[in-house]
Amino acid sequence: MDLRILAQNVRRLRTGQSLTQQALADAAGLSLPAIKNLEGAKTEPRMRTVQAIAQALQAELQDLFTPVRELKTVRFRSNKKMRNRENLMADISRKLEDFEYLETVLNDRIPFRLKKIRGQCSRQNPIRAAVLCRKALDLREREPIHDICGLLEHAGIKVFPVGIASEGFFGLSIGEEDGGPAIAVNVYERISVERRIFSAAHELGHLMLHREAYDITLTQENKEEEQEASIFASHFLMPDAGFQNEWNEAAGLHWVERVLKVKRIFHVSYKTVLMRLVDHEDADQSIWKDFPLAYKRRFGSGLTFKEEPEAYDPNEPDRLHKFDFYEDRFSRLTRRAIEEDKISISRGAEILRIRIEEMQDLLNDWRMVL
Repeated sequence: MDLRILAQNVRRLRTGQSLTQQALADAAGLSLPAIKNLEGAKTEPRMRTVQAIAQALQAELQDLFTPVRELKTVRFRSNKKMRNRENLMADISRKLEDFEYLETVLNDRIPFRLKKIRGQCSRQNPIRAAVLCRKALDLREREPIHDICGLLEHAGIKVFPVGIASEGFFGLSIGEEDGGPAIAVNVYERISVERRIFSAAHELGHLMLHREAYDITLTQENKEEEQEASIFASHFLMPDAGFQNEWNEAAGLHWVERVLKVKRIFHVSYKTVLMRLVDHEDADQSIWKDFPLAYKRRFGSGLTFKEEPEAYDPNEPDRLHKFDFYEDRFSRLTRRAIEEDKISISRGAEILRIRIEEMQDLLNDWRMVL
């Protein structure tokens, strides 16, 4: 039993849940000195003590004994302080290790397809960078992106959905040096699917434009970098040629419905469409207040007004479904590893972070159809 690792993990999980040492002691049915001694790595606890703490923290025993690899090449900014930042990074670190393990045992590693053009992508011209990336990924000039997760995974980028109840965190990205490139996107239920898709493209923009910014010790947002990544994301998801074509095709519709049709085609927020109209000088800044009013007159319901990309909008009209942003390579590799006897069923449950009973049900579901 490594007391130092155990102490670090208990302290990390406790503080991530905003529990005091006394609160953890009460929840686990232990004394305060017992928790203090454990977190100070002073004495080796009995296994039943550790089990009680794991239950109180709603964690698996392995979560308390497994060392967490420290990630260094991470671009993680949040416009609000996050108390569970350390827990989030630990969870992503372990997922990265599991992902790399599956790729190794299955000999199924996808090279980073955009690496060769990174030198041509400049933060001074994020629109050109978006065009270069689309071309490298074999996307046609006007083509919408229907499956952003699948596209990124096919490009050799690992995608991790994470559920963090935070209005200030949308996503982060990790460099190749730490097992990436990888992108984590917040799929908290109050964040629209459009926002999740935009966040994934936004983080791709950082990967291509801001290599020097990948330092876990940096926590403050750089507004210029954020703006550049947002411009990249807008043009990556909705290329100008495609936007202009679809906008002109919908010319006979009410202008609100015209916006909604274009947004739906490209899987973006209606605000991304409004921003593009302003950029093209097809509308002026008054469109930001005019659209919610016109929408309410047209459909009888209101919209909250928050400009993208700084905030989400849970009232996104004609919202996409959660399956429009759905990562599946990680679970697919896990299934292959189990079916090819590379890993055990219990190891599969551990990788997917589910109970063994849930793993058995999932196995039965897999066998329903080929």
